[in-house]
Amino acid sequence: MQDFFDEIWVKIPEIYLPKKWTDLSKWAVVACDQYTSQPEYWNEVKNIVWDSPSTLKITFPEIYLDWWHKAEIIDNIVKTMHEYDENGILENQWLWFIYIERQTAHVPVRKWLILALDLEKYDFSKGSQTLIRATEWTIIERIPPRVEIRKNAIFELPHIMVLIDDPDKQVIEPLKANVKDENMLYDFDLMMNGGHIKWRKINDDETIMQVVNWLKKLNNTENFKEKYGLTENLWVLLFAMWDGNHSFATAKAIWEEKKKTLSPEEQLNDPARFALVEINNVHDDGIIFEPIHRVLFNVEENSFVDEMWRFFRSIGSDLKVEEYSSKEELMQNMKKSNWNTHYCRWVSKSSYYLFGIVNPKLNLEVGNMQAFLDQYLKDHSDSKIDYVHWDDVVERLWKENGNFGILFPIMDKSDFFKTVVVDWALPRKTFSMWEADEKRYYLEARKIVK
Repeated sequence: MQDFFDEIWVKIPEIYLPKKWTDLSKWAVVACDQYTSQPEYWNEVKNIVWDSPSTLKITFPEIYLDWWHKAEIIDNIVKTMHEYDENGILENQWLWFIYIERQTAHVPVRKWLILALDLEKYDFSKGSQTLIRATEWTIIERIPPRVEIRKNAIFELPHIMVLIDDPDKQVIEPLKANVKDENMLYDFDLMMNGGHIKWRKINDDETIMQVVNWLKKLNNTENFKEKYGLTENLWVLLFAMWDGNHSFATAKAIWEEKKKTLSPEEQLNDPARFALVEINNVHDDGIIFEPIHRVLFNVEENSFVDEMWRFFRSIGSDLKVEEYSSKEELMQNMKKSNWNTHYCRWVSKSSYYLFGIVNPKLNLEVGNMQAFLDQYLKDHSDSKIDYVHWDDVVERLWKENGNFGILFPIMDKSDFFKTVVVDWALPRKTFSMWEADEKRYYLEARKIVK
């Protein structure tokens, strides 16, 4: 059985797992980029783990990135990785895919697949046409601190989440029926209200090839163009980076430097060329998109609307504005967006508007409106913006003088990939997918050095 499929640039990874006697409720810790303003969370995690083997000791919670003794922390991480390797706390389980089901307080089940992707087929620059792409702007300044952590590490532990667009649910969803009971390795509760996780290995040729063949079908150029109504000759986007984009970019940066020291033959199978990721289907019922609204502060209503008119007309769009006497009347007359007009609500203490952006230039309502807001805030330094998840919070804030709320509809899942393809990246703060306690917990590892 081959372990690398260059049509889809997927590798079957060598998986390292903690010894059977390891207390998994202490081993598995939430992704390092969570709870970055809540030291009490991480203090409680430390108290739970104490002197037990744990991924807490081989990852770097970002809440500590600005600490003065950061170098000492990194040295201890690398030292502990070597100890876990030499003492067999992390054991090589050889070549597997991994099928995981996760239950949280918010969804009954979310399904995903663990595999490795080829960094040669990833490019986070604007206009990229690679098979693996970023879905948001990559902030270059965020990469060097992560390079310092990864460059001397011998293991990687993934919290990188990658989405596929599989509306027929053929890649991941059938795996539960195919994976045998004896392949269940872990079935336990995650610490700190993280829910419950079930972990199964996939190491039989038939199931692996089933996954690979369906990914190949998603990689078909003609099907791709038809799915998104494309007339331009754009390359297939198979894997869309979502969570952990900067971690994946860090792995890419390290690989680009390392491969300069390797022969072409050595480059083919060097472990640093690949990165372990979590693959989710954007159409999974356990993935719920929630809109992220905008609240503006210290805004003069009439001039705001006038400038909105001018902005959209200047770029070849137009604006339809309908005013209502109450929030209830506005909601009753809310219209659904279409290809010709995008709708969103604007509310203040005294006004209730329905905005229609005619002939929009971008694929999403939030993208078109954010383009105007960026320009407005640039021209009005006294005005401020906040990004708010819940309607009731927006309502509380808009009732204050000089504040305005802009509320967006929920993004259709089918628009996710199309927006990345035609607009290159999603607008920032487009939507939220789940709460912090639903984020990835570290469990398995992969060696990134020979």
